[in-house]
Amino acid sequence: MVAVSVFTEKELAYLRSQPLGRLATVAPDGQPDNAAVGFRVEDDGTIVVTGMNLADSRKGRNVAAGNPKVAFIVDDLESVDPWRPRGIRIFGDAELVLDAGRPYLRIVPTTSWSWDVEGPSMTPEGWRPHRTDHR
Repeated sequence: MVAVSVFTEKELAYLRSQPLGRLATVAPDGQPDNAAVGFRVEDDGTIVVTGMNLADSRKGRNVAAGNPKVAFIVDDLESVDPWRPRGIRIFGDAELVLDAGRPYLRIVPTTSWSWDVEGPSMTPEGWRPHRTDHR
């Protein structure tokens, strides 16, 4: 798996400023699972998810079982009053990588949407998140 494009400078800065994201995987029986995870964004735009016993975790087992499709979201509140949520939702393909005994998940984004990271997403025409096709 190879990342083709990277996030915008503002999206990359936002992702790197956040310590926590939520990763959704799908079990072989079709049951979705969502878990809070620590992560980092590589220069090529891939997302690296690490954690204790990752290969034995539900998310690690789900990806290793043959369904690489994942959804990953990072969001926060820029302010509460006024209410200003912002974030990035990423669809991608993940692989379980066993690197010197320390497994991690590597996510290659396929599509992402960000809101209120590049600028206001609420326009007179309605809600307009910034979309990027990473293929």
